Amino acid sequence: MTATLTHTHHAPSNADDSVVAWVETIAELTQPEKIVWCDGSEQERQRMLDDSVEAGTLIRLNPAKRPNSYLARSHPSDVARVESRTFICSESEDDAGPTNNWAPPAEMRATLDGLLEGAMRGRTMYVVPFSMGPVGSPLARLGVQVTDSPYVVISTGTMTRMGADALAQIGPDTEWVPAVHSVGAPLQPGEEDVAWPCNDTKYIVHYPESREIWSYGSAYGGNAILAKKAFALRIASMIGEEEGWLAAHMLLVKVTNPRGRSFHVAAGFPSACGKTNFAMLRPSLPGWKVETIGDDIAWMAPGPDGRLRAINPEAGFFGVAPGTGYSTNPTAVEMLASNTIFTNVALTDDGDVWWEGLTGEPPAHLTDWQGRDWTPDSESPAAHPNARFTVAADQCHAIADTWDDPAGVPIDAIIFGGRRATNVPLVAQARDWEHGVYMGATLASERTAAAEGTLGELRRDPFAMLPFSGTHMADHWQHWLNVGEQLNQSAGAPQIFQVNWFRRGEDGRFLWPGFSENSRVLAWITERVEGRVDAEDSTFGLVPKDDSIDWAAAGVSPEDWEALFEIDSAAVGAEAEDADDFLESMGPKVPAAVVRQHSEFRSRL
Repeated sequence: MTATLTHTHHAPSNADDSVVAWVETIAELTQPEKIVWCDGSEQERQRMLDDSVEAGTLIRLNPAKRPNSYLARSHPSDVARVESRTFICSESEDDAGPTNNWAPPAEMRATLDGLLEGAMRGRTMYVVPFSMGPVGSPLARLGVQVTDSPYVVISTGTMTRMGADALAQIGPDTEWVPAVHSVGAPLQPGEEDVAWPCNDTKYIVHYPESREIWSYGSAYGGNAILAKKAFALRIASMIGEEEGWLAAHMLLVKVTNPRGRSFHVAAGFPSACGKTNFAMLRPSLPGWKVETIGDDIAWMAPGPDGRLRAINPEAGFFGVAPGTGYSTNPTAVEMLASNTIFTNVALTDDGDVWWEGLTGEPPAHLTDWQGRDWTPDSESPAAHPNARFTVAADQCHAIADTWDDPAGVPIDAIIFGGRRATNVPLVAQARDWEHGVYMGATLASERTAAAEGTLGELRRDPFAMLPFSGTHMADHWQHWLNVGEQLNQSAGAPQIFQVNWFRRGEDGRFLWPGFSENSRVLAWITERVEGRVDAEDSTFGLVPKDDSIDWAAAGVSPEDWEALFEIDSAAVGAEAEDADDFLESMGPKVPAAVVRQHSEFRSRL
């Protein structure tokens, strides 16, 4: 028999009946000790931060070194997204496709109902209304998450427009995404809590048809901050297919040339390809300026003028700390000077944070991410490889003045890029939208660690969406083709490009310096959009000609520049056969346009 709530439930007076009824239904299932509706105020946030410090979930950092900042240490078993426990429970297995885990919805609902029954006993259920995108924007969408994790509430407050303003947007006819989350660690009367409650059993489940998200067992990142990957990509990719817009795993930047003309660029990169570095690029080219709009997700829709317009649906950055340093991304390091939540980084003896890559030399002594003594002689890293920072977007010094424009920004160029030591040139422009979709559909990176599989083996990551599409991947490709047909080519439909910063020579060294020098490639891309520079045809697409990129100024030799575009027909032919197998694995839904483009690619060899 289900017990009744021990605390009176007071919903805000403007809460729509649909939200109140849903909250009460979930409360009846999970049995929290009390229910708190979050208003998103600074007072509420500070109260939750203070309570989390008292509970041991957060450590307050040295206010002189890192003002208003905190460190969280997760349970060692709860440190990353769990793709093997992430499910797309569409009514038809075929709609989930071969790249997603699928289970029958009714069966999964029964499983989750059993796990969540009484899962919040002894805890507070927080009701967290949020807007993805500027509140009131025609491109924004709304959601409500319930959770028993204060850490998740605090993080969602940074990553979304969370609170009373979002709740006020939900009326009787408003569509909104319901998201249920529990750490799966009920407390018995008198039982002492732990700093990071979680459960060994984990599920992150999406029901595309009803637009629901249910998560159990984890308090970490995308497993629990359900507005992020779960809503903004998996559920949004399905909503976008229905409504005619794109949910893309892409950064957004504003690029301004020395003549004062600005461009907006979306770029999709798989993991470990320098995505955040590119989103916060400091150009080496004099007179050029790059400003950040978003570092992870873009929602793009055809506007009334036929141009593709985009918003960053998030309000913060949830970035990987290791590898982020003064030499690689000084903008990010400066952004983290205050008002930041760090998770699973190391603690310095004077109450600051450190991680591998932050500085050239590590401190002589640290407390590692698990609370243990650490020195440079220690065998394990001081910070977890997936350690994170959570910080508001408007704290980035390079944030563009258009980053939260409710109308979105017009997209001039779209870039895809993977980590490729071979075959793929530094930059190539698609011949048309269809060819660009083929570039995105066959995007790949080479495995760089033995733990990932055979070194050098290709890992296909179409549109950088492999873990994030809520639909059949081939349907996602067709949707890109469909959106392209809606765009007014004469009004300036985006040009599509592919880049590769990671090509290596026969001696194993990188042929291109990367980082700030990537601005030279970005400048060429915008000048191609303007029609100011010429290109020549190649196997992969249109590539620079007539020294239209000043590679010598980037410190690249003539031999290395030539090698950056070299085509080994045998090696590329073998890769084309790998693409044959990959496309075949997607089944009969692969769009005819993608098959046609692949055939043309093979013929150009």
